[in-house]
Amino acid sequence: MLVDTHCHIQSIGMASGERTTRELWAKSDLNVSQVLQNAQEAGVSKMICVGCDFADSELAVQFVQDKPECWASIGVHPHEAAEMRAHKSNYPKLAALVHQPKVVAIGECGLDYYYNHSPKADQVKVLEFQLQLAKEADLPIIFHVREAFDDFWPIYDNTPVRGVLHSFTDSKANLDKALQRGLFIGVNGIATFAKSKEQIDMYKSIPPEHLLLETDAPFLTPTPNRGKINEPKQIVRICEFLAELKGIDHKQLAAQTTKNAAQLFDI
Repeated sequence: MLVDTHCHIQSIGMASGERTTRELWAKSDLNVSQVLQNAQEAGVSKMICVGCDFADSELAVQFVQDKPECWASIGVHPHEAAEMRAHKSNYPKLAALVHQPKVVAIGECGLDYYYNHSPKADQVKVLEFQLQLAKEADLPIIFHVREAFDDFWPIYDNTPVRGVLHSFTDSKANLDKALQRGLFIGVNGIATFAKSKEQIDMYKSIPPEHLLLETDAPFLTPTPNRGKINEPKQIVRICEFLAELKGIDHKQLAAQTTKNAAQLFDI
């Protein structure tokens, strides 16, 4: 039994939701029923559908209500921070979604200085809002941090909450800082095509009790299926890769990561 702790399947075939995600799903002939069935047949029994802006988060909440295998996370991605600050009415709307059934986390949110689609100041303000929201609601956060850890750690330490660093690809030093703070580490298909020894060694050193598996579907399809649309069923491939890298049985790693997901998200 496996858990995909980060996917974006709520926008399959939809006219609303985060644009880039919708456009990628539209390039496939997959529908929601097929994706859920494929996941079930692969042994992926639970999935967290992650919002990237208010509309996408609202869609995720609606999507999961009649699907016993799915839960929602609501949040504003750092790319969308400027848009969020320009439409301040979305602040209370996002906060209201916290109280909807099956909402188990805030995010994805954080800082992205690689693309800087939103000014850094906007990213910081929107992250601070979501940290406070998570603290008040007693929910974990799904963090997106890219080339921004120097700014992220002081902000996080000002309002520490439990959570996971999604799609972690950074240094061993920042891994250690995360572990010292009790954070979980989200690993997806990127690990299967990482080439540098430093990055591979970093993945190998993640303690299983701090590891979460994720696909980020429809993005980041693991090898040997790169170039195809990603699905939650690919969690199996990521689990097998990491188990082999760590020299442990993949069933053992599956059980531990499922236990971790239950611990963090209460699912």
